[in-house]
Amino acid sequence: MADITIAQVRERLGGADQLIDVREIHEVAEGMVPGARNIPLGTLASRLAEIDRSRPVIAICRSGNRSRQATEVLKTAGFRVDNMEGGMIAWFRAGLPVDR
Repeated sequence: MADITIAQVRERLGGADQLIDVREIHEVAEGMVPGARNIPLGTLASRLAEIDRSRPVIAICRSGNRSRQATEVLKTAGFRVDNMEGGMIAWFRAGLPVDR
């Protein structure tokens, strides 16, 4: 597990990585990283079967704190996972594209 920058995430878009946004449903209404799927942190442990274990995961949240917690859950479950440092706050500040 590593913290990766928004630039590194952007470079990996469209690749093998699965983008998992662990924010709450009302938060993702603001927009998500293109291609991300929303699985709120509180439901993550019970929804691990929805995530492909053969592909790396990038965990995303608002600021990077909840996604860091998500990386621990995922790592313990055997996933290869990175945390997007700065979260969606950094993504929005950089003016990067979002899916709504």
